[in-house]
Amino acid sequence: MGDKERRAMLDIVNPPELGKPRGFTHGVLAPAGARVLFVAGQTATDSEGRLTTTGLAGQFETALQRVIAVVRAAGGTAEHIARMTVYVTSMQQYRDSRPALRAIWLRRIGSHYPSMTLVEVTALADEGAAVEIDAMAVVP
Repeated sequence: MGDKERRAMLDIVNPPELGKPRGFTHGVLAPAGARVLFVAGQTATDSEGRLTTTGLAGQFETALQRVIAVVRAAGGTAEHIARMTVYVTSMQQYRDSRPALRAIWLRRIGSHYPSMTLVEVTALADEGAAVEIDAMAVVP
């Protein structure tokens, strides 16, 4: 399956009455018979479970890389990610980091935006973690 076929696998659903989404997609429709991959929450840890960085943007990039690694291990690409939830411990830090997060997103995923939810939480399981990302992907 070529790159074009892989990209065409997910149908983007953005009803005009909901307004144009920025940085996410309202809905993603998977084709019949597709395989769905559930990616556990990923933080900015190394293979030993130690945090690799302290800043939100750096942690976001590492967590996102880890999500993409799981998707690739299942035979997919970042463009197969259909749904993502991003948990942050500080909404203000997230807002302040938007320019850096956008640059990271474009470098790692490009112009593909899955349906997304952003949630502020009081803490994450990994001590010192500022961000955690879980995802669902539809892989060939």
